[in-house]
Amino acid sequence: MTGDKIIATAYPKGVFIEGIVDSSITPKPGTLMVRKGSTEMVNGKFTYTDVLDRLNEGDDGIRVTIAILIEDELQGKNYDDAYSGGETCFLYCPAPGEQFNMRVADVSGTGDDHAIGDLFIAQTTTGKLIATTGSPEAEPFECLETSTNPTSEQLLLCEYTGY
Repeated sequence: MTGDKIIATAYPKGVFIEGIVDSSITPKPGTLMVRKGSTEMVNGKFTYTDVLDRLNEGDDGIRVTIAILIEDELQGKNYDDAYSGGETCFLYCPAPGEQFNMRVADVSGTGDDHAIGDLFIAQTTTGKLIATTGSPEAEPFECLETSTNPTSEQLLLCEYTGY
C-alpha cells in the first residue's frame, strides 16, 4: 500500500460519483462496485453493490463499468472504515494508468503470493481483486507491489489497465 488513501494517483482524471450502498452489504473502501441492476434512483443516486449481484453470474471477471469505493472523508473516515447498507457512499470511476490501493482477497487454500506485473480480476462474490483464473473477459488491474502469503485481505498498490 502506498500512502493513506485509496486513490494513489496525484491528479486523477476519472469521474467521482455519489451513490447508495446496497442494504445487504458492508463494503470497505478499495472494493469494486457496480450499479445495482433494475433498481431506481434514490434521491438522485443509484444504488451500488458488489459484482455478483449486478452480474448474477458465478464466474469471476467482469466486463461492465466499474467504480472503486473510496473513503468517506466528509465524515472523517479512512480506508479501513466500512460503509453500512443504505448509506451514501463515494465512488470513483478510474481512467487507464491511474493507481489505487485496492482490496485484494485472501483466497483460501492458495499461497496468495503476488508479484509486480501480476494481473487481477474481480471476485464476483466480494468485489475484491483476485489473481487471474481461467479465461476472463477483463483483467482490469495490474499489481505494482510484492506480497507474500497474506493471512487476510489486504490493500495492494495496483494500476487500472482499462481492459
